[in-house]
Amino acid sequence: MSSDNILNYNTVDFDEEECALLIIDQTKLPNITEILHLTKAKDIWDAIYELKVRGAPAIGVAAAYGIYVLAERIEADDFDSFYAEFKKQKEYLDSSRPTAVNLSWALNRMDSCVQANKDLSIAEIKQKLKAEAKAIHAEDTRVCKSIGEHGITLIKQGFGVLTHCNAGQLATSKYGTATAPIYLAHEKGYNLRVFADETRPLLQGARLTSYELYAAGVDVTLICDNMASSVMKKGWVDAVFVGCDRVAANGDVANKIGTSGVAILAKRYGIPFYVCAPTSTIDLNTPTGDDIKIEERPADEVKKKWYEKPMAPEGVKVYNPAFDVTDNDLVTAIITENGIARAPYSESLKKMVR
Repeated sequence: MSSDNILNYNTVDFDEEECALLIIDQTKLPNITEILHLTKAKDIWDAIYELKVRGAPAIGVAAAYGIYVLAERIEADDFDSFYAEFKKQKEYLDSSRPTAVNLSWALNRMDSCVQANKDLSIAEIKQKLKAEAKAIHAEDTRVCKSIGEHGITLIKQGFGVLTHCNAGQLATSKYGTATAPIYLAHEKGYNLRVFADETRPLLQGARLTSYELYAAGVDVTLICDNMASSVMKKGWVDAVFVGCDRVAANGDVANKIGTSGVAILAKRYGIPFYVCAPTSTIDLNTPTGDDIKIEERPADEVKKKWYEKPMAPEGVKVYNPAFDVTDNDLVTAIITENGIARAPYSESLKKMVR
């Protein structure tokens, strides 16, 4: 494997010497691989908001390292002063994106670490925060591999698999969520055929999923989002695997815009629709998908972001939600690191969250 292979880079990492958050700038992939060194709150906030780092698990890891990097630079002599500034920075980072629960999950976990160690010196609290961020990073790798091990039990030799958006290594620490079963099956010689939706309007499927699967030697075919029905009708798809950014208590799933359409098509053609979800994305405090706040993105992402010239009239209105909600009755199963949950999800998801 060439040193230039994208899979040789860590999506999110930490630079000990600089005390900096390291991320791949995913807005420049697949043409340019640039590693950003981030030490300032505004730069970290922008990186999350502008999708330089994206994918719920990767956002969580980036948030953990990011808040530690900011905490390390807080100058305070007493806990109350330190914690007041910590909370300010935490709330600022938490405002960058509303839908992916891993952002607030990771930041709240780092907050709990501070509170649990408030009797220690400020220097010792900072060391505890660094250890916690590293623990979150390591856990994500283990979780993704476990999701893959559970997911591969649902795959057979020669399967055709369709995936939407990017729930791959570029969205996590390693393996990905929806791609974890694909990578493990590929290693075992299952000879899968993968169809990757290009995923409008940000093209994560084209720019990221097809890129990393191709680099791994997986048989991957890129299709436009409106071609999913065609390949399903031809009998080329045996299963759909997607990731998610938040799972409601009833099993409704928020994922990249277009996912619900894929689920509806899968139902029509009798194809199982699997959601790969770390338990950190399961939000038992959110009753249903109707309670999930859906992020809306700038109009220019649709009209001109990926084009040499604008592709729509300057003044035309644009509706650009980043996510949609797939109703639980369309979901065949939710694959977590602790096992596979099936309907009724209001009961099975509680057993997954330990």
